[in-house]
Amino acid sequence: MTPGARIAAAIDILENLAAGSRPADDVAAQYFRNHRYIGSKDRAQVARHVYSVLRHRAVLDWWVDRAGRSNIAASPRSRMIAALAVAESEPAGEIVGSFDGGRFRPAALSPVEDRLVRALAGRSLRHPAMPRAVANDLPDWLEPYLEAVYGERLEEEMAGLNAPAPVDLRVNLIKTDRDGARRALAAEKVHAEPTPWSPVGLRLTERAPLSGLAAFKDGLVEVQDEGSQLAALLLGAKPGMRVVDFCAGAGGKTLALAAAMKNRGKLVACDTAEWRLERSGQRLRRAGISNVERRTLSTERDPWIKRHAKSFDRVLVDAPCLGVGSWRRNPDAKWRATPNDLAELQIRQHDILASAARLVKPGGRLAYITCSLLREENEAQAERFLEETPDFMLYPAARAWDEAIGTPCPAGADFLRLTPAQHGTDGFFVALFERQKLQPQPAPFEAPDGAPQDEEGE
Repeated sequence: MTPGARIAAAIDILENLAAGSRPADDVAAQYFRNHRYIGSKDRAQVARHVYSVLRHRAVLDWWVDRAGRSNIAASPRSRMIAALAVAESEPAGEIVGSFDGGRFRPAALSPVEDRLVRALAGRSLRHPAMPRAVANDLPDWLEPYLEAVYGERLEEEMAGLNAPAPVDLRVNLIKTDRDGARRALAAEKVHAEPTPWSPVGLRLTERAPLSGLAAFKDGLVEVQDEGSQLAALLLGAKPGMRVVDFCAGAGGKTLALAAAMKNRGKLVACDTAEWRLERSGQRLRRAGISNVERRTLSTERDPWIKRHAKSFDRVLVDAPCLGVGSWRRNPDAKWRATPNDLAELQIRQHDILASAARLVKPGGRLAYITCSLLREENEAQAERFLEETPDFMLYPAARAWDEAIGTPCPAGADFLRLTPAQHGTDGFFVALFERQKLQPQPAPFEAPDGAPQDEEGE
C-alpha cells in the first residue's frame, strides 16, 4: 500500500468508529477482515494512524480549531491531517502528496485543509495555551476526578495512559513454567523478558503475530496484562478450592485462576452475557483446563446465588467500570464515556459486589477489582461495602501480595493501586475482604441434678 492508501484506510476506520458504538479494536479487526489484501505491515501502519488520532484527540481538535481559525470542523479526516503533522511529525509536502485523490488515496485537500497543513508544520503535542485537560488528552468532565487522585502528578500519570502498551503474556503453569515458555517463544524467534512484578508474566520486546505461534496454539501462554495477572494472583486461589469468577467475561482472569488452582477444585465462571462466556470456551480448551463450569446469570441477583450462599472459598469480582486504567489499550473509550455512565456504573458496582459477597463462606475471601483510577469506583466502593457488611473485614493488599508474590508490595498497603506510569501495567485497583468465621456459641448452662437453679433458670 502507498502511504496515502494507508491514511485513507485509517480515515475509513475512524469514520466507522464514529458511526457506531463498538470499540476500536473490533472495528479495525472487522475492517481488515473485509480488506484481506492489506498485509500485516500495512495493517500495523494503518493501526498506528488510527491510534495516534484516538490517543491525542483533544490535542488534535484544539490544533484544528486554532490553526484552522475555526474554519474547519473536527472530523476523522481533519484529525488525521492534524495527527500526521503534530503527532507523527510528517513534513507538510508528504501530507499534501498523500491527499492527492489518486487510486485508494484520500481526496485532494481543500484550500482550507491545505492552509491547515501549512499552519501545523513543526507544531508539537504541547503548547502553553492549552487547557490542562487538553494537554493531557482528557475529556473536560473527567479532569477534576483524576486531579483529585493525582494532583501535581496528573501529567505523569496521563502520559503513561497515553503511551502505547506493551504485549504481556501469562505463562500457563498447567503446561509449562516461565523458562519453558521463553524457550518455546525463542524457538519461533520471539524474544520475551520476565515481567518485573508478576512471577508468571512475560513481556515481548517487540510485537509478534501471536495467534500463529505454536507456543500460543499449544496453550503455553495467554495474552494478559501484567496488572490483570497480579489482580488474579492476589485472590489466593489454591488447588482444591471452590472459586467463583463473578464477572468472567471472555475468561482472562478465569484462565489465571484455573492455572493457580492447578486445574484442581471447582471454578465457576459467571456472567450475565452468554456470548461473552461462549468466547472463553476455545481459550479454556487450548489451556487444557477442565475444572471450569460456565454459568450465565439472569442478573447479579440470580437465584443461583442464593442457592449457593456461603459455599465458596474465593470470589473474584472484576466489576464493570469506566476503564480509565485501560486507556493505553482502548483510547477510544475515554471519548465515549459520560458523567451519566459513571453514575450508573457506581450503582452497578455496589449491587454486584453486595450480591457476590453472599457466595463467600466464613473464612473465605472476596476480591473487588476494577481497571479504573477513579476513587468513586475504587476506595469509595470498598469503604461503603465494609460499612454495610459488618461480617467482612479488609484483608490488606500488602499481606496478600506477600503471600502470593513473596516480595514487598509496591502499590499500597490496604488497597492495591497499579498505574502505567508507576508500575508499567495497566491501571488496576484491588480491594480484598475476608468473611469472619462463625464464633462457637457457649453451651447453655444446665444445673447439676439436685442443685438449686438461679432465678433465670426457674
